[in-house]
Amino acid sequence: MRKSTIRRTCAALAAVTSLALAATACGGTTKEDVKNEGGSAAAGGKADPNAETKKGLTVGFLPKQVNNPYFTVADKGGEKALKELGSSYKEVGTSSGTDTAGQVSYVNTLTQQQVDAIAVSAQDPGALCTALKQAMKNDIKIVTYDSDTNPDCRNAFISQASADDIGRMQVQQMAEQIGNKGEIAILSAAQTATNQNAWIEIMKDELKDPKYKDIKLVKVAYGDDDAQKSFQQTQGLLQEHPDLKGVISPTTVGIKAAAQYLSGSKYKGKVKLNGLGTPNDMRKYVKNGTVEAFELWDPAKLGELAARTAVALSSGQITGKEGETFKAGGLGEYTLGKNGVIDLGKPTVFNADNIDEFDF
Repeated sequence: MRKSTIRRTCAALAAVTSLALAATACGGTTKEDVKNEGGSAAAGGKADPNAETKKGLTVGFLPKQVNNPYFTVADKGGEKALKELGSSYKEVGTSSGTDTAGQVSYVNTLTQQQVDAIAVSAQDPGALCTALKQAMKNDIKIVTYDSDTNPDCRNAFISQASADDIGRMQVQQMAEQIGNKGEIAILSAAQTATNQNAWIEIMKDELKDPKYKDIKLVKVAYGDDDAQKSFQQTQGLLQEHPDLKGVISPTTVGIKAAAQYLSGSKYKGKVKLNGLGTPNDMRKYVKNGTVEAFELWDPAKLGELAARTAVALSSGQITGKEGETFKAGGLGEYTLGKNGVIDLGKPTVFNADNIDEFDF
């Protein structure tokens, strides 16, 4: 059953029943549904890398948090790419970074609106799966970006960089800043955040190296990507561990809040802070000596790659299988890795020498 046929059937059903029931009734009967059910989302269909890029598509962006400056920049990158490709962009989402029920509701809404693809940054790896699988049954392509779901709940995942690079680089940077000795803590986002947890596990693994024998990770705190809570968590870490030498915060909200606390405290310049932040958020803290260096990728390029991947999937140029390649405009050519993962590239280290070269 082609998507146009599905849409006509859905419209007819909607006339006599609820939209939710119509969405359910349109699933579970096509060959594509059978392919997608109970296995990898990328299992069905065959890619045609030379297929024409479709125009007039609608791609819904569902960030982890709509009022987060990081996602604003990322989603603007997606919007710009879709305009260039002749397709439409729409953004929906919750104002809280931990409202998984809200994210589920927005997936269901986008499914009912019959968008062609959804780009979502998941607050939880499993909470969205039922809703996303229902969307896929209705021939909607699913791309995750920044924070992944379980692999069978989407077609492809746009990773900011390899998790290995992100996790290890932050530990290596912190070790250098504290002279390879002392207590450190991690200020994360939500306890369920897929990307945060993956990076933290790699940080812990990196710390097992004998060269870090004099560094002790004393606590992992969670600020839930809320500025006030992250500020308070930073304060609490210093009260609980007065000998703390450094804090790693792999979240843009967390590192900014931690820098704000440290810059106005007696710990400024004494307790090192690094992690993942945006240059515009962190510029003043680098220039006033609170932060020596931090890392990030260009979130606009992350959003752009998510959009271009969604269009490539909708056009049949890729299906999400390992080894497939596609051209992503000015970003270049990308190859899908294991479980449909696409790495944007290595993160950039920002410091006093280069921070004024960036504006995001």
